Amino acid sequence: MKRVLILLAPGFEEIEAVTVIDILRRAGVEVTVAGTVEGPIEGSRRVNLLADLSVEKVAGGDYDMVVLPGGQPGADHLAKDERVRRILEEAMAKERCIAAICAAPSILASAGFLDGKKATSHPSVRERMAGANYSEARVVVDGRWVTSRAPGTAMEFAFELVRLLVGEEKTKEVNRGVMARL
Repeated sequence: MKRVLILLAPGFEEIEAVTVIDILRRAGVEVTVAGTVEGPIEGSRRVNLLADLSVEKVAGGDYDMVVLPGGQPGADHLAKDERVRRILEEAMAKERCIAAICAAPSILASAGFLDGKKATSHPSVRERMAGANYSEARVVVDGRWVTSRAPGTAMEFAFELVRLLVGEEKTKEVNRGVMARL
């Protein structure tokens, strides 16, 4: 079974987090949500989610993929958290997939992880995408890196993650029930 780690900080974008969690779990992927704070984590629209565990208790290399939802100020909180940086570096060292949506790709770009990689982000953080070969596509895959633009692209992003993790047939199977436009 494939394993995915989703990192949440206060101010995360709810649509991006919940959509990815839901679609991956429908596909049979084991999803662990790790929070940067204890207790319920309030999203940018005041929706609270309870993480499975703290970021202190995870290693990025233990997962097949690490996902960063965007949202503000959530993406800024993730960017400033040294524990998140450690998790991303561990995932990189073990050549795991790393995915980010909305403002979160700017975290990867500012750390130099996207240098020379094709990537996208929310237009509001485009200036923070230095080093990346910027695209305005809704979802961009460059090797083991996946980026997407905004809450409105969250479903496409989630299904691309399913396709990468468990294949095209599982993607079609899950979408028969969801009926997303892909």
